[in-house]
Amino acid sequence: MESLLRLRNARAFSLLIAISLLLCASFVLSDQDLQILKAERRIDLNSHIIKVFLTLKVENTGTSPASEVLLAFPPNQVDKLATLKAAAVVGRKKKKTYSPLDVKPKLSDGPNGTKYFSISLLNPLGTGESVTLEVLYILTHSLEPFPAEISQSESQLVYYRDSATMLSPYQIKQQTTFIKTSNTKVESYTMVEPTSRAGLELKYGPYDDRLPYSFSPIIVHFENNNPFAVVEELVREVEISHWGSIQVTERYKLVHAGARHKGVFSRVEYQSRPSISGVSSFKHLLARLPPRVHSVYYRDEIGNISSSHLRTDSRKSELEIEPRYPLFGGWKATFVIGYGLPLQDFVYESADGRRYLNFTFGCPLMETVVDKLTIKVVLPEGSMDPSAVAPFPLQQTLETSYSYLDIVGRTVVVLEKENVVPEHNVPFQVYYKFNPIFMLAEPLMLVSVFFLLFVACIAYLHADLSLRKVKTS
Repeated sequence: MESLLRLRNARAFSLLIAISLLLCASFVLSDQDLQILKAERRIDLNSHIIKVFLTLKVENTGTSPASEVLLAFPPNQVDKLATLKAAAVVGRKKKKTYSPLDVKPKLSDGPNGTKYFSISLLNPLGTGESVTLEVLYILTHSLEPFPAEISQSESQLVYYRDSATMLSPYQIKQQTTFIKTSNTKVESYTMVEPTSRAGLELKYGPYDDRLPYSFSPIIVHFENNNPFAVVEELVREVEISHWGSIQVTERYKLVHAGARHKGVFSRVEYQSRPSISGVSSFKHLLARLPPRVHSVYYRDEIGNISSSHLRTDSRKSELEIEPRYPLFGGWKATFVIGYGLPLQDFVYESADGRRYLNFTFGCPLMETVVDKLTIKVVLPEGSMDPSAVAPFPLQQTLETSYSYLDIVGRTVVVLEKENVVPEHNVPFQVYYKFNPIFMLAEPLMLVSVFFLLFVACIAYLHADLSLRKVKTS
């Protein structure tokens, strides 16, 4: 009897949730009637940086033009959303053209904490018209190691949680989800008919005529031994000198965010059986540096680390670094990378007379997630009216630092952003005003100091400081 009562309560609760979802859906769509004719979602689980590609064909079935399309995300994905891009597709096959669209978060929430992002269309979508959208969004920290601890000889297994159907405030006439795993070793996956598997790919669907906010939870348990390299904090300091150089210093706090290592580490086994022992660990990292770097160094708290290789050409520079020890799950390493760059390759003069630095945002390390990135651009002394321009939102503050022979200090533009992925490695600019007369401040100061020193020496040599006995008559 008690179990029957619980079952009835659960059914009543589920019915209440369904009614609330439908009411919220009708509320959200009261001002415009859109439906998705076809949705295709491809989820790439090859690394710990998850890429999701959406292709949506949206039709306006209402009586008024629609200027935006809403994307819905569950609350557990919004916190892990690193970037979101959208584009309108015109043409077919080889004649396709893509027009980037603005994507902004909506302040209002949906049912059960659903978060919305608004895609602004280039032209309002009239009644009966349709548009094809391509969407890319990237998730971080979305693969859960299970088991959470593994020994040196075990492979790493992870959970991925999602929905077989796409969460949307619109009715979807037909949709299909493809999930690509890193290898064919899949322990288990949730079945939501129709479901099929071929090689590395799981296929959910096609599903027809799904109501708004339909959600079918799935779990995929599979093997993923790719490096889970996460930089907990990265501080990049870019110091500009108008005497001809830029000095870059990068301080890393790196961690392996995969399944934690348990037991004793055996270096003999690690080196003698590399294909079996420590397959989820990593001991090499590749950093993509700007071209024409010089004076490169790689060190930690102990001192210089000689296990690095630098390859340069006219277009790029690649620095392969090796920490002092291989990194297993839960292990950390801190180190510093520094290098110099020619000033003329990165600092230019704009049409209005201002100088600006054109530099690459993000982390030079390949396939890494940066939990917190801080870029400090140290401008020359005497710089005024600094401002930064970036293609995505970030926090900007100003500081003042002092170096050798500084009088009033140097202005520092501080840029901060969380959850940074390789797609954020795009140029940004820092504009500032600078009078070249300030370049003479330090040389004149040195000349003045040496001049006063020589004058003091001459005065000392010509001064008679000896004590004499005065004769009295």
